[in-house]
Amino acid sequence: MTARSPDRHHRDSDSEDSDEDSVTAEGSLGSSGGHSGSQGTPEVTRTPLLLPPPQVPSHSGMGTPGSSSGSSHHTPPHPMQQKQQQPLPPIPPHSNRLSNGEDDERTRRELSEMTDLMRNITSFPQPPDVTNNTGGGNNRPPRDDRITRYSGLAPGRQSSSDSDGWRDALYNFPENWRGTGRWKVSNKIQQLLNTLKRPKRRPLPEFYLDDEEDLEIAANPKDPNAPKPEGMVMTPARGEQLVIPAGLPRSVEDAVYRYGSSSGYKAPVATILDANGKLSVSLTYGKLLSRSQKMAYNLLTRLGGRGEGNVMPGDRVALVYPNNDPVSFMCAFYACLQAGLVPVPIEVPLSRRDAGSQQIGFLLGSCGVSVALTSEACFKGIPKTSAGEVVSFKGWPKLTWFITDHLPKPPKDWQIPPRHSDDSAAYIEYSTDKDGSVKGVVVTRSAMLAHCRTLTSACNYTEGEVAVCVLDFKREVGLWHSMLCSVFNGMHVIFIPYSVMKVNPASWMQMITRFKASIAIVKSRDLHWGLLATKDHKDVSLQSLRLLLVADGANPWSLSSCDQFLAVFQSKGLRPDAICPCASSPEALTVSVRRPGHGGANAVGRGVLSMQGLSFGVVRVDQENSLTSLTLQDCGQVLPGAMIVVIKLEGVPFLCRTDEVGEICVAGGAVGDQYWGLQGMTNNTFKVQPLLLDSTPMNGTSTYVRTGLLGFLGPGGLVFVCGSRDGLMTVTGRKHNTDDIIATVLAVEPMKFIYRGRIAVFSHKVLRDERICVIAEQRPDCSEEESFQWMSRVLQAVDSIHQVGIYCLALVPPNHLPKTPLGGIHLSETRKKFLEGSLHPANVLMCPHTCVTNLPKPREVHHGNYVGPASVMVGNLVQGNRLASAQGRDMGLMDDEDGMRRHPQFIADILKWRASTTENHEILTLLNSKGQVATSLTCAQLHKKAERVGCLLLEKGHINTGDHVALIYPPGVDLIAAFYGCLYVGAVPVTIRPPHPQNLQSTVNTVRTVVDVSKSSIILSTLTVIKLLKSKEEKFDSGKKWAPILDTDDLPKKRLPSIYKAPTPEMIAYLDFSVSTTGMLAGIKMSHGAATSLCLSMKVACELYPSRVVALCLDPYCGLGLALWVLSSVYSGHQSILIPPGEVELNPSLWLSAVSQYKVRDTFCSYGVMELCTKGLGSSITALKQRGVNLSCVRTCVVVAEERPRVQLTSSFSKLFSGLGLSPRAVSTSFGCRVNVAICLQGASSPDPTTVFVDLRSLRHDRVTLVERGAPHSLCLMESGKLLPGVKVVIANPDTKGQCSDSHLGEIWVQCNHNASGYFTVYGDDGTSNDHFNAQLVTGSTGEVYARTGYLGFLRRTESVQADGELHDAVFVVGALDETVILRGMRYHPIDIEMTVMRCHKKISECAVFSWTNLLVVVVELDGAEYEALDLVPLITSSVLEEHQVIVGVIVVVDPGVVPINSRGEKQRMHLRDGFLADQLDPIYVAYNM
Repeated sequence: MTARSPDRHHRDSDSEDSDEDSVTAEGSLGSSGGHSGSQGTPEVTRTPLLLPPPQVPSHSGMGTPGSSSGSSHHTPPHPMQQKQQQPLPPIPPHSNRLSNGEDDERTRRELSEMTDLMRNITSFPQPPDVTNNTGGGNNRPPRDDRITRYSGLAPGRQSSSDSDGWRDALYNFPENWRGTGRWKVSNKIQQLLNTLKRPKRRPLPEFYLDDEEDLEIAANPKDPNAPKPEGMVMTPARGEQLVIPAGLPRSVEDAVYRYGSSSGYKAPVATILDANGKLSVSLTYGKLLSRSQKMAYNLLTRLGGRGEGNVMPGDRVALVYPNNDPVSFMCAFYACLQAGLVPVPIEVPLSRRDAGSQQIGFLLGSCGVSVALTSEACFKGIPKTSAGEVVSFKGWPKLTWFITDHLPKPPKDWQIPPRHSDDSAAYIEYSTDKDGSVKGVVVTRSAMLAHCRTLTSACNYTEGEVAVCVLDFKREVGLWHSMLCSVFNGMHVIFIPYSVMKVNPASWMQMITRFKASIAIVKSRDLHWGLLATKDHKDVSLQSLRLLLVADGANPWSLSSCDQFLAVFQSKGLRPDAICPCASSPEALTVSVRRPGHGGANAVGRGVLSMQGLSFGVVRVDQENSLTSLTLQDCGQVLPGAMIVVIKLEGVPFLCRTDEVGEICVAGGAVGDQYWGLQGMTNNTFKVQPLLLDSTPMNGTSTYVRTGLLGFLGPGGLVFVCGSRDGLMTVTGRKHNTDDIIATVLAVEPMKFIYRGRIAVFSHKVLRDERICVIAEQRPDCSEEESFQWMSRVLQAVDSIHQVGIYCLALVPPNHLPKTPLGGIHLSETRKKFLEGSLHPANVLMCPHTCVTNLPKPREVHHGNYVGPASVMVGNLVQGNRLASAQGRDMGLMDDEDGMRRHPQFIADILKWRASTTENHEILTLLNSKGQVATSLTCAQLHKKAERVGCLLLEKGHINTGDHVALIYPPGVDLIAAFYGCLYVGAVPVTIRPPHPQNLQSTVNTVRTVVDVSKSSIILSTLTVIKLLKSKEEKFDSGKKWAPILDTDDLPKKRLPSIYKAPTPEMIAYLDFSVSTTGMLAGIKMSHGAATSLCLSMKVACELYPSRVVALCLDPYCGLGLALWVLSSVYSGHQSILIPPGEVELNPSLWLSAVSQYKVRDTFCSYGVMELCTKGLGSSITALKQRGVNLSCVRTCVVVAEERPRVQLTSSFSKLFSGLGLSPRAVSTSFGCRVNVAICLQGASSPDPTTVFVDLRSLRHDRVTLVERGAPHSLCLMESGKLLPGVKVVIANPDTKGQCSDSHLGEIWVQCNHNASGYFTVYGDDGTSNDHFNAQLVTGSTGEVYARTGYLGFLRRTESVQADGELHDAVFVVGALDETVILRGMRYHPIDIEMTVMRCHKKISECAVFSWTNLLVVVVELDGAEYEALDLVPLITSSVLEEHQVIVGVIVVVDPGVVPINSRGEKQRMHLRDGFLADQLDPIYVAYNM
């Protein structure tokens, strides 16, 4: 399916004429600008349809499989497009009042006119170009242009006289409105005629469904049994009227002045507990007043005067103070308020890589902060450069750091600036989103004062009370109570830093006991850790405590902490009515709080709710002892003077029903004002207008502020919170909260496995649905087996309690997760590290099979309604599809008549002929790794050397005609001479790669196998290789003896009496053995006729003549590499520069330097060599240029391969070496296989290689749908060279053997004179493989014989014109049939999945894919430390699932070099599979996805 813009989709869905685009793309009968093809039908221009768009239903669901194929938008404008269009005349009214007689007469006339018109309609036998990427003959207007479709003529399509008649006919104008004429056709008939003239859009292919909509629907199923809210629409819950106690200060700043200048100025305002548990620093109200005034003076005057930065009232300044220094923070905060500055409290940056540091920098930059206030001790700890300056933190603006210690006093006549207006900003507090982005919440002075008054009223704060604060005093509840309300009421706060709490969790209770504190501000975490510090309980007394404020009362697990704490400490004087949970958010400040000393019927509430109901957003009561119930406690009542409503979570802010869960919103004076600098988000969050169900606004003009808390209102206005928007995860249409999942995970033996209860839960979207990930820190003494047992129990618990599957469960080492400044888990940073693969877990358990429920439907072939190949062929013809068949050009006459008589027939005779006619012509040049000539041979020298080898075979080998001889040589001229020596005496050469000294065991066994299977009676080799074979014979070969081995280093200087001449062209010339990508050793028989035919075909295609120089950087042992090294230069007479690929490994620049030095026009290489050059020479382009390397001489650089072209590698190579003059048009690929070693090859005068983009999803269904570049699921394919002269290919269904059309993926079948004669096996002729060489189509040309390549591909006709003037047919190879993975009825090509895996993580160096018992197995090589192995597992699983909609069953992480790759650079996936099944891979880690 193709991507379309919404407006185009809307425009086209109502228009039948949108078919025009898809017809061309699909290659149906109608054609606008394509050539007529081989039938010779003249090109016909299509007349555009000028009907007004009829009102037909939208077909957006069907899609247009090819609607964006081709590149018609690149077509240059037609000359006639400049012609001005005539305006259309008005459409005259049409009368329907006709008698029956008139009706019959009209029908007869219309039918006769239709018959006349049908005679002029021409069918289009060939489809137009769909792969053209350049301007050509295609004059179809750009597909985005819909203007000319209805408003007038399509430019350049027809003459004005033709258009007048058509316009009259189409709009049904009266005969005489323009003059005489007989056109008067009804709209219905005219539509029928146009339908016949231009076929409709093709229906979707048989099994191919657009799975995108299915995925979306399956991810959000509508459960008919889901509970629905049944209550009434809620009404706002109002708090009691705010009564401001008499005697409170007029403002927060006034409070500092009042308490600091009164007789009680020595009263303490803040005391800090140090790390040793001693009260170290204390601040009085008098000191607070003097220090804050001193800072305000210096900020406004001295700071600007010293030129360190200039601040004016209203400017924002950052407050950077550590968590153990609330005194300095308090002084700086109130100094800013007095100076009219806006403080922005942030955390102290400890390193350049702090979690969330970049987002804080964005906040500072957006707020325009240029000055940071800090203490001297804190400034010393901030990272600095060698020059002593503060390092530049990532994303932070440049700051002036202002030390607030030891400042001079203000002069006595200095006056504090006048107070700012109440609606100006007082301070900015930051709020963090789910994704980690930070926004600044502006709190105005009036809101700050109203909030202090409200909390004073709700919590009954009075002057002189002592409070103990454990929370972060820089934000939220800690800031509001310990910094603002405490000073506002003249209270004394004892601050306990987090570092002290870690050492002594009971320190806060000891401070309550010691100071008889009446207020404690804590989190449920502190209650929990206080419970565990049992040895410190004996001296604790909580009798004085009247308010135990639980700041995170909105968390579901706060209830158990509160209950357990009360049960233990009630005996220590703790009153039940002292525990007061509250709910808060940075945007709405305090949402609700339970009143201390609460009494009455509805003062406290708790509910046992069904978690299933909550997941559907409905409140339902459950049984108390049920596993699937959630017990919630209230978070208190609405604050005085405020109102609360609950609105729907998504979409328009409709009010919820009373039994429905939604987002809590607050209205009142004590709320945030805006997000700084984010007006759009501000309107959505701070200016919400709730609507009734009939879409009318609720009574009252108040706008509400979203709190980000999810919940409902209970009886008596109690607020119940069951989650937060940031923690909400919508999985398969049901809502779950991260806190609930954490509570469940913690319930599974937390003390035994989880380190300090540290668990992170988040979700991320894969395949259109949220997937739950749980990351926990495991205890250091926990074994791997115990971990997996615990993980499996967690999976069961979450599944049974929440009815949801966990996608990924990972355990990391203790203290490994990113931390917030107060030691909590930094969730967004954890999620980011997980998704980028840098979390380094110790254990991972992936469960995609259980929780991914929206996979596309499996492909099912309905055998009952079997459609035969003949029916398919007829269907293709009817639909206008071209049958996939293509042919290379005729080879023509090889030479003139005299030359034909002189030119011998077989390759051995040709060498002898060349040795006599051009004896001194240098034909072979072998280079060493330094680029020097190691050996060179003329035609005569090669002939003489071959004769000597022949004499050796006759004298010492006693060879008979037809015997097989194994040639085991390193790449070089000895191999070529030995090859011709065998041909000279009638022996059949078998070229074999010598064993590798560093991997003797496996390579010697391969050599042994080829020698045995080929039935070689003699081995020819060099002394070095013979020593290698014999020295290891006993060790590796189980006592087996080699066939007789002859050393060709010292040859007899004799001439052969006569050269053997094969009696028939069908006689076997040589055997070609190679290991295929599926791991099968396959030998083919090449006849003398096939060998010369192959050479002739390559000579004609590449224009090879004796004057040419060709560089070969290939292995010479099999396939096209063997033919180019051994046969081609002898046949054509050109000089071959031979460069062994092993030498390129030693010197990556060897090949390209040789090409430049010898001014080579045509060069051949392998993907391995190209990759070596791309990786090894990436930084050496300048050096190569200085050495004079120039590649502008290269006309064709062909990659020899038996696989799909590697577009990324070839394009990287082209771009990299374009700096050395390499033309981007030069690089292309070839294609050959076992049955035919050279099917396609880029010739000298061939058109440029064509590239298309196909839909990956359609390929899974064996369909070919072209899409635009950049379309979703698009795959770039490059054609595999041009068909060689004399080669014919068809695309056939591998199962039915019926001929496919261009729009189908099928097996490539080939017919030509250089096909192999058959496979050579131990058993002689293998009957099972006969079909490979003698296949016949069951439809079409059934009498012709083809060879089956075993590769899937398709054909496309292009606009490129070949040398013979015919349009060029491009062959696109998709992959090997034997390697495809069939999963859920769909065909996957391993290379596509491997490309996805390679993109997952930078540490993946190589990967391979295969199937095992219906499971997809991915083997990846890790180029990194072993602790990074488990990072790959979630990334690979998610990427493959997202891009290919298939679940990876097993992931095997191995060391580099484990994935076997053959000499052609092709992966041996079946070898790897065998190694995996035999447990021979020695993996770093194996993950079995459940």
